[in-house]
Amino acid sequence: MIRLIQYIDSDNQRRVGIVDTVGGEQIQRLEGAVSVYALAQQAIENSSDLETLVKSLPTRAEEATLSSLLEAKRVLAPVDHPDPAHLYVTGTGLTHTGSADTRDKMHTADSAEIQQSDSMKMFRMGLEGGKPAAGEAGVQPEWFYKGDGSIVVHPEHSFPIPSFSLDASEEPELVGCYLNGPDGTPYRIGYALGNELSDHITERENYLFLAHSKLRVCSFGPELLIGELPENIQGTSRIRRNGEPIWEKAFASGEANMSHTFANLEHHHFKYKLFCRPGDIHLHYFGTATLSFADMRTEAGDQFEISADAFGKPLRNNWEVVQEPDCVTVKTL
Repeated sequence: MIRLIQYIDSDNQRRVGIVDTVGGEQIQRLEGAVSVYALAQQAIENSSDLETLVKSLPTRAEEATLSSLLEAKRVLAPVDHPDPAHLYVTGTGLTHTGSADTRDKMHTADSAEIQQSDSMKMFRMGLEGGKPAAGEAGVQPEWFYKGDGSIVVHPEHSFPIPSFSLDASEEPELVGCYLNGPDGTPYRIGYALGNELSDHITERENYLFLAHSKLRVCSFGPELLIGELPENIQGTSRIRRNGEPIWEKAFASGEANMSHTFANLEHHHFKYKLFCRPGDIHLHYFGTATLSFADMRTEAGDQFEISADAFGKPLRNNWEVVQEPDCVTVKTL
């Protein structure tokens, strides 16, 4: 198991590096590699797995440490596409044990209603049929579209939140990163930590506004885990205001804490031919059971921090409001 980063070096050149998992600071630059996308394409072409390919490449020690690159905001999202329009960002919800509770608190008033809510019904469907036998398809999950590559914010950079948003709250999740091969077969490149930021107040107004609430920016990384994912991922989600922690909560992910298998979630995404176009990148957020929204509201300037030991350095982003027009007018041609 290895962890990769994409970054800009002191000569302002794109690089790919292997992170030393012992100290988490030293980086071995992969000579000649400028993107994980290109490396993944090469692995598919060579009928090789990505880890074997990466380990076969010559390396040299990078002078900068990972912490210094993060502080200088030179670390990029760990997977991207040369054309952002060919990168899909999607996700699934109500996939984790306990995830229905937070969602239902947003949409129902008392326990009697909770038992009848669509969220609870969807959650129970996952518990009953989300982990089918290998090679079989189980119940389909809640699914949403979030955007294309233009919405991905690099680690340590600010989230631009449109002025029409009613909320900006984190969602600490695991992200599956995929590349479609020349024949359309999806290949999993690896996993990363992600912040699937959403507008929960808009969603709470009416569940049918869920699609609107998801059309926001997101972030993932800074490190990409290549190889098999541990079944039990334990992490922490924090919010800092003016440099001081104001909220903190543990979260759990991995299949041991989920009502669906990754294979089932992947099947119900890639079963659509639309998502099997050769050369496209897919980032898929797998859901969470932990949200600060259940306890508090965030404010512009707050910093989100999501960490889990298996993924190395934490993912950090703050947020700021970006003024948008009060009304968009379409012109007639």
